[in-house]
Amino acid sequence: MLLDKLAGIAARYDEVARLITEPDVINDMKRYVQLNKEFKELTKVVAFYNEYKNVVQNIDAAKKILDEEKDEEMREMAKEELEILNKRWQEMEEEIKVLLLPADPQDAKNAIVELRAGTGGDEASIFAGDLFRMYCKFCDMRGWKYGINTFTEGTNGGYKEVIFAITGEGVYGVMKYESGVHRVQRVPQTETQGRIHTSAATVAVLPEAEEFDVELLPADIRVDTYCSSGPGGQSVNTTYSAVRLTHMPSGIVVTCQDQKSQIKNKEKAMIELRTRLYDREYQKYLDEISSRRKTMVSTGDRSAKIRTYNYPQGRMTDHRISLTMYNLPSIMNGDIQEIIDKLQIAENAERLKTSDTSR
Repeated sequence: MLLDKLAGIAARYDEVARLITEPDVINDMKRYVQLNKEFKELTKVVAFYNEYKNVVQNIDAAKKILDEEKDEEMREMAKEELEILNKRWQEMEEEIKVLLLPADPQDAKNAIVELRAGTGGDEASIFAGDLFRMYCKFCDMRGWKYGINTFTEGTNGGYKEVIFAITGEGVYGVMKYESGVHRVQRVPQTETQGRIHTSAATVAVLPEAEEFDVELLPADIRVDTYCSSGPGGQSVNTTYSAVRLTHMPSGIVVTCQDQKSQIKNKEKAMIELRTRLYDREYQKYLDEISSRRKTMVSTGDRSAKIRTYNYPQGRMTDHRISLTMYNLPSIMNGDIQEIIDKLQIAENAERLKTSDTSR
């Protein structure tokens, strides 16, 4: 059964490999981009399929030796080989089930992350700044690039709001697990009596919309320019480089003041505007999944409390999977890959249960 499914995927891989070389496809940029993405996704499955076929063939060969060979030394070698192959075959059977789960088509996209201070006054802004630093460090570890679109600084440090874009391979598929409310328990810098406070910051991770995902009509967009504020060099407050885009039909407003060039700011703002429009439709997809899943590890309600960072105990707790770790300084320095790995495992286990009950 699994071999049949994988064989079908391999056939589609060959078909896509042929299609992306055809002139009519190359001339249709939207289709060409989609097929190239599909080709890249199928490559991993086909490589796994070839390994799986090889393991199955070697198992058959080892069994044949045991059935027909009289030489004891050869039989012993075949037994040892069969034991190793059977173990690998069992592992691959489980891996294939996960591999064949329908992938979220958004996972390969870049992401736009919105970080906002929540309850807790100045301390919430400082914490939002700490989370921003954590994500920047994580991006550095992954080899991803990031850049701020817009920000509002806190009164005593950090950010009341910071919106930044992350580009790299499979960014959204990793960062989506960070959406939700993050709480911190610690003695704030502004606290004079040493009392522990609880503050919060909200993280929203959106899959970055590509040009082909959303069609924007110039007539629907009002463009305003103004002077940048904050860090940015001599051009700050002297040139109208900051850009505000207003999408008239939806009322969505985005701003970008990160670059000294008005043109570059407008390009970044257009990407964010497309993303916000795309996110409206994507949220319907998330709501549909949420009605079918119990823990909603990767998506779900962005207002849900997902994680607590307790500084006095050096503890991080992810409430979605009841995961507690006591390496908070390392986590705040961007070492969050282990957390995300465990969330992905939990989500895959839940998706497998769902797919089993729906058969």
